[in-house]
Amino acid sequence: MAGVSTSVSPKRGEWVKGTLVGSGSFGTVHLAMSKSTGRLFVVKSTHTRAEFAALENEVEILKNLEPSPYIVRYLGSERDADDLKVLMEYMAGGSLADITEKFGGSLQEDVIRLYTQEILKGLNFLHGNGIVHCDLKCKNVLLGSCGDIKLADFGCARKVEDLKNEGLMKKKKNNKSLECVSGTPLWMAPEVLRNEKLDFAADIWSLGCTVIEMATGRPPWGVSEYDSNPMALLLKISFGDEIPKLPTHFSKEGLDFLRKCFERDSRKRWTCEELLRHPFVSRDYSSVVKTPPQPSSPVKETTYSPVSVLEITGFEDACDEIMDEPESPEGNDFSVIKPFTCCKDGRKGESAIPWHGDECATCSSQNWINVRS
Repeated sequence: MAGVSTSVSPKRGEWVKGTLVGSGSFGTVHLAMSKSTGRLFVVKSTHTRAEFAALENEVEILKNLEPSPYIVRYLGSERDADDLKVLMEYMAGGSLADITEKFGGSLQEDVIRLYTQEILKGLNFLHGNGIVHCDLKCKNVLLGSCGDIKLADFGCARKVEDLKNEGLMKKKKNNKSLECVSGTPLWMAPEVLRNEKLDFAADIWSLGCTVIEMATGRPPWGVSEYDSNPMALLLKISFGDEIPKLPTHFSKEGLDFLRKCFERDSRKRWTCEELLRHPFVSRDYSSVVKTPPQPSSPVKETTYSPVSVLEITGFEDACDEIMDEPESPEGNDFSVIKPFTCCKDGRKGESAIPWHGDECATCSSQNWINVRS
């Protein structure tokens, strides 16, 4: 894996902003270049109060972390009255979601093993520093040109110490809600969706969902009978006894690894250290799974999966026009989920779906930011 760069961070006025390379729930990302060295990096910019708060949280998390080869490097920030720019390491390969799409819609199991091991090392580093990522998914894992994998997008990340303090204060006020929950619902652990508990085990559940993404090119929980009733799917994840559908072409050790991630009882879910010793990602094929690894089958899943927990059947036709329009992030507030409706119903004013400009969250999992009970 490539080592962490130790070069001096660009100072204000000593860099130029280039073309847009990405956008998401927390603002826009532009390529940038140092005028003195020619070095490339990226700049995240905010447009709304919600984006500002998330990016501010990311800065607070990253600036207090020692550099790690498994975490995207924070280079500095520039703050104005109503704007925050965060300078970050440039990862030329893009996100794992981009890579999966560019290589046929799914990745080979051997590649998934390598990427999963690197993701686990990043999570192990975060957990060792008392931080829960809270929004692990393929879009938030970046790839360098040398194959190095790094965790990114810490806008939802939380310190366990802060969560405990918040819980104690709210208990004194007889408030049953222990945490303010953030993340993307289809990737969230059941106990988090129930707003009961948020700790390191939540990232492990999300890791399992991310492995399914790499293996199938689709989000987890692709259950078509729930398309017309997304609330039922949300309740199923939160209170049911099932786990996401596992890739049918995976080896036995790969399936066993996923089952360790998808223990519904978070106390029984394996930790990063335990999973790093699992034969799916380690070189030791003699422990945990006693049977030898089976060759992968080229057969791909045919089960349809929604883009987000609120996706409904036929949403493409309803949202095509909206998806083609440019984003209008001004004035958005992603802090709550309202009663469920979609742009298909044409009732934006009273919609349960959080809106991002003219685009509803049904159309894009990127709009899922904060989930509160």
